Amino acid sequence: MQKPLDEQTPAVADSAFVSEMSYLIGDVVVSEDASLWPFTCLRGDGGTTVVGTETNVQEFTMLHGAVLGDEVTVGHNVVVDYATVEDHSLVGMQSAVLRGATVESNCLVAAGAVVLQGQTIPEGHLAYGAPAQTKPLTDDQRDEIARVHEHYVELGQRYKETGQFE
Repeated sequence: MQKPLDEQTPAVADSAFVSEMSYLIGDVVVSEDASLWPFTCLRGDGGTTVVGTETNVQEFTMLHGAVLGDEVTVGHNVVVDYATVEDHSLVGMQSAVLRGATVESNCLVAAGAVVLQGQTIPEGHLAYGAPAQTKPLTDDQRDEIARVHEHYVELGQRYKETGQFE
């Protein structure tokens, strides 16, 4: 469902897969080949919410004034609230990235982690725990970020082509 708010209407690229069970309101931008899975909520009421190219946002996730770069994976049941997740990163299930935080490029936010307000996760790092601590990514973790991204681009295109949840 896409709804205007204060003369701002969600803008969704034709190639994006957006489940009919997603809720987008206001100043929301969904880029090429992105995917929004069922029960996602994207609010653009007080700040633009941006979903980059080939970025996927999975079930039960809420983005509010969030900016997601290109080739980002956001797992199930995540909150990104007025924060930025840069390119080629993965935000794991049931984690939170809070107001003013930045997850730089090529990062992995572990499942259940909490990136605190104003915190920056440096490029190429794993963020884990609550509050989040960091350490450099391993090669296996980098490979997993790329593998999951590729899987969701393919899956989103398949769903779009078959009309599933659309």
